This record gives sequence, C-alpha cells and structure tokens, in this order.
Amino acid sequence: MNYFAHGRPFVADPYFLAGTAVPDWLGVVARKVRVRRPQAERVAGASDPRVAAVARGIVQHHADDAWFHQTTAFAELSSRFCLQIRDAVADDASLGPHFLGHILVELLLDAVLVAEEPARLDAYYLSLAAVDSAVIEAAVAEIAGVPAAGLGELIGRFCSERFLSDYQDDAKLMFRVGQVLRRVGLPPIAAALAGLLPDARRMVAARQAELLPPDNESSRGDFVKKWDRHRADNELGNKRG
Repeated sequence: MNYFAHGRPFVADPYFLAGTAVPDWLGVVARKVRVRRPQAERVAGASDPRVAAVARGIVQHHADDAWFHQTTAFAELSSRFCLQIRDAVADDASLGPHFLGHILVELLLDAVLVAEEPARLDAYYLSLAAVDSAVIEAAVAEIAGVPAAGLGELIGRFCSERFLSDYQDDAKLMFRVGQVLRRVGLPPIAAALAGLLPDARRMVAARQAELLPPDNESSRGDFVKKWDRHRADNELGNKRG
C-alpha cells in the first residue's frame, strides 16, 4: 500500500497519520534507517502521546502491508503488470518489471481512492501539515535508534508538493514512477509503459475492495486497538482522579 491507502482512515489523528507515512518517507530520505514493527511496538506506550501515536501509526503501516501483500488481488495484478511490462520493453529485465508491477498496483490504488474522495486528500494534507516535524524526527530516532537526517525537511516538501494528486494523470504518474526508479538505482522508465496505464487503472479500480483491508475505515490491527483502549482507560482514570 502507498501513502493515501495507508493514511486515509486516520486523517483526524495527525501524528498517527504521520506514523503511517514514516516508513515510506524513510525510503526517500534515509533508506538505511529502519523502523520495524517490533521496534515501534516498544515505543507505542511512550509518555509523549504524539510519539506514541507515531509509533502506533508505524505499526499500522506494517500491519496494512502484511495484509495487502498476501491478497490474491495484489499477486494477480502485480504479476499481470510485470508480464505486460516485460512485453512492452522486449523482456529487458534491467528495467525491473517485477518492481514496476508491484509499485503500479500501489500507486494506482492511491489514484483510485483519491479520485473517489478528493476532499479526503485535502484533509490528509491538512492533517499532516499540522504536525511538528521535530516530534516526528524524535519519534523515529527513538524507534530506530539512529537519527533520520532530512526527515523534517522532507515532510514539509511532501505537504507542499501534494504529488499524490499527480497519480490521476498518466504523464505525471510516469514522471513520479521515474523518480522512484532513480531512487532505487533502476534505469529510466520506458515510454512504452504509458500505453499500459489506462487498462491498468481499470483493473485496479475493479479490484480495489479486495486490495483494501476489511472495514478499512476503522481497522487498526489488534496491537493498535489495544493501545487505543489503554490510552482511553488512562484518560478515564485521570478524569475520575
């Protein structure tokens, strides 16, 4: 899953929302910094509720991805796109058809969801713009054990560029995919791939319900729900005290 699919149910909780984006942000700005699920779980009860929310958002990200990548829809769509990409580029494996097939499913799912709820995308960016990037950096450093240089600056650019809306347009999507390929050291995207996008969009749209976790609006995973209940119990106890 990509940014919007991860975060759209949680736009009312800015720091949790930011946590759902942290692993992908690190893939852009600090690829060697890892915030794995067990590391985040250890910080999910931090005394600073903002840091705790970031940690729980990271847990949610990993839970979402584990579910998403085991779905039949993801396996079938990514395999089909991989084969189509190989055909389009004359079976040139150096272009990473498997990787491209994978990310196309994720980016096109975001495109479908944004097209259905453009107001939710506005709310998504407004919520992220409200977070203190220094808190996000501190939370990541606590979880990973090392700082993530440049993360705060990236969050600002992410909110100002609003590139998730680019996925609606084939040419802009090609540009964004090209950026991803450069980041992971793959050759530039072949122009022939643009011809695959209209059908690929339709295929992802037809199977979006299979790609999203059940009850996506409220699903947070067992661990995250546990911490939400723990926080609510503490708040109730404080009020009674």
